[in-house]
Amino acid sequence: MQDVGNILDNRVLLVALLACLIAQALKLVVELIRNRKLNISVLFTTGGMPSAHSALVTALAAGVGQTLGWASSEFAVAMVFAIIVMYDAAGVRQAAGKQARILNQMIDELFHEHPEISQDRLKELLGHTPFQVIAGSALGITVFWLARAAY
Repeated sequence: MQDVGNILDNRVLLVALLACLIAQALKLVVELIRNRKLNISVLFTTGGMPSAHSALVTALAAGVGQTLGWASSEFAVAMVFAIIVMYDAAGVRQAAGKQARILNQMIDELFHEHPEISQDRLKELLGHTPFQVIAGSALGITVFWLARAAY
């Protein structure tokens, strides 16, 4: 049980999680401004502005670099991990979202001709635009620097 307490003492992890939570909360604010309605579901979905994944991995990499050294192997691993996650968010998952949108259009058209076919829809908002990834990354760095200044 003491190991769980040790996890909670890991400032790098806590700051990274804080960056992720702030990004998710900002999605709620962006949704409120954009659509003029409160949509709590954005707190629990992927995609949107800013990228919480990017904020998380950027804050994590920055924390590892600051704690263990910018030339450390651990920072290199964290940085490569961050790049892969951000590439995936803006590339692979964005493409999957576009494919889902096209498939949903096809299902809509087919459903009108054949009502017996299920009209289950695929989730379209899976990834991020490059701007959303950059904004999430900037948020992660900002949260890291603000938390670092607080300690």
